[in-house]
Amino acid sequence: MKRLSVLGSTGSIGTQTLEIVRRNPELKVTALAAGSDIASLEAQIREFRPAVVCVYNREKADELRIKIKDTDTAVFSGMDGLIETACHKDADIVLTAMVGMIGIQPTIEAIKAGKDIALANKETLVTAGHLIMPLAKQCGVRILPVDSEHSAIFQSLNGEDSENISRIILTASGGPFRGLTREQMQGIRPEDALKHPNWSMGRKITIDSATLVNKGLEVMEAKWLFDVPLEKVEVIVHPQSIIHSMVEFVDGAIIAQLGCPDMKLPIQYALFYPERRYLDGDRLDFAAIKNFTFEAPDLKNFPGLKLAYDASAAGGTMPTVYNAANEYAVRKFLDNEIRFLDIAEIISLAMDGHKVIGNPSVEEILQTETDTYYRIESR
Repeated sequence: MKRLSVLGSTGSIGTQTLEIVRRNPELKVTALAAGSDIASLEAQIREFRPAVVCVYNREKADELRIKIKDTDTAVFSGMDGLIETACHKDADIVLTAMVGMIGIQPTIEAIKAGKDIALANKETLVTAGHLIMPLAKQCGVRILPVDSEHSAIFQSLNGEDSENISRIILTASGGPFRGLTREQMQGIRPEDALKHPNWSMGRKITIDSATLVNKGLEVMEAKWLFDVPLEKVEVIVHPQSIIHSMVEFVDGAIIAQLGCPDMKLPIQYALFYPERRYLDGDRLDFAAIKNFTFEAPDLKNFPGLKLAYDASAAGGTMPTVYNAANEYAVRKFLDNEIRFLDIAEIISLAMDGHKVIGNPSVEEILQTETDTYYRIESR
């Protein structure tokens, strides 16, 4: 029996994780955490009977306690509640699927408690990879990637010596606006950007995919996950989303992981690693695939990716500024308060005005996030 704590259980990754639990009786949910969606969380509690749950919003947590008073599930709230669910004594592995930098502290505490981490919260490594990866090594904890691209790299490296990596090649679909110029993207609305051509994801990550910021975050995450220098991480646009990423080795051999676009595959792989389990779903029909195409990313019309390389090269607190400015801008865009093209512009301006702190502590990372929001609002 493997026991799970799922942080972000009502979101896209969280709900797909629970689908996998339904199909595998060897998995048991011991803890769940959500932001404020107590209707969905209540249904999950009644189905999976976790020992503890967290609702980050304190008022919603109070409401939930009343709704589930007939159960034995304890309800916590706030950051203390997230840490409680991440470190629950019965959990063997913690799936971190919450959105944003809120995932840093629970992840750190779960690692200290000896829990393996199934990582779907990329902001954790983007902003605090210099803290997370050494801590995981020190505590003997595995960081198992859940993002499809990083899972593909992880699978491609299985049995290989990481010292023989020549380059990591992250594939990108290009999003819904691939091939468009900035002039053609002037009037893009949130509902347009939320129509991803291949993947079904949460709202924030779908917008990030449309701007290529998501690929930038993945570049920074890959650097930490696989302990490679930034210059060895490349991006190639592959619109069919069949090759999920590749690794080239020093002898020129390239190993890739292919499959139909389905997030349940990398989730399940992380939960059962190193074992593979049967998974329902579509299978690739190579005879029906007409072509594989590849192209260089368009950094002129989608500058968010280049800004990510710049932020990672600067290091220290600069990736935090990149991430925080993007989170701020995406919220504003989804609320129809700024234009689609303003997202990258806001990130660029925030980075231009930042004085980097090298090797930041968690407190300095979180303060940088707050300061970034303040500077943007003050403009």
